[in-house]
Amino acid sequence: MLSTAALRAHLLAARLAGPVATSREESLRSYRLFAARDPRVLIGIDPEWSWGQRDLIGLMAEKCGVSADPRHTSGQDVIDPELTLAALDAFAERIAAVAERGAPVLFGTGHPHRLIGFYAGLADALSAAGCDVLTPAQGHRVDITTRFGLRTHNLDYVRGVAFVRGADPGRPGGEPGAHTHSPLPVRTVLARAAEAGGPLPELVVGDHGWVCGAGQLGFEAIGLADTDDPALFVGEAEGSVSVVVPLDDAVRSAYYRPLTRYVLNQACLSR
Repeated sequence: MLSTAALRAHLLAARLAGPVATSREESLRSYRLFAARDPRVLIGIDPEWSWGQRDLIGLMAEKCGVSADPRHTSGQDVIDPELTLAALDAFAERIAAVAERGAPVLFGTGHPHRLIGFYAGLADALSAAGCDVLTPAQGHRVDITTRFGLRTHNLDYVRGVAFVRGADPGRPGGEPGAHTHSPLPVRTVLARAAEAGGPLPELVVGDHGWVCGAGQLGFEAIGLADTDDPALFVGEAEGSVSVVVPLDDAVRSAYYRPLTRYVLNQACLSR
């Protein structure tokens, strides 16, 4: 069993927390764009409250541990590992609750290169516990606007985790999946599930637009987010997202395996 102390040490050693790769400049740019309600940064959330850049800095300091000083404008961001650990415990509580009910759950990621393994381990455990891990709309087309223009993607699943692939296999980034912040994939999946008569998920687990898009539609959603992804933390603050775990979401995929073990231990789902 992975102890809290061992996981804290891993978070710092792997730079999942503590000083992370995300720069202060990147985060501040995201906060400015969010305050301006740029859809590229809202990623599916329609904020109820008015969020200025200073408000977002304060929120992210509270939720992640970044500097609360708006005059701090350069360098690397810092995530407080204690906040990550506390959020992982809350995340595990929601996983345990859905397992106890044997309820349907949907997993999806905009970081397939990094995070599929983390979610797949949870999906396997929930499936073994009797939950229906949903996979609607496989192969369905999703057109996503990117900085390179409109790109066609197809929905796919690996071990119960949804993501999108570039429709052109010759396009770089098309395999094993595309990085996206868009809420369109989860909206498509949920719409197709509803059209088919269900079931619909009682919990959506993921990141980026998968969490924000589902939470905005009224589904319980939990996930992971970096310091330059304020939308998830705004959703949590406003109540449309249940739990957000602050961490660097772009380190090596193997570094997330201890987090899977920890969550399953905390949820009493370890085998």
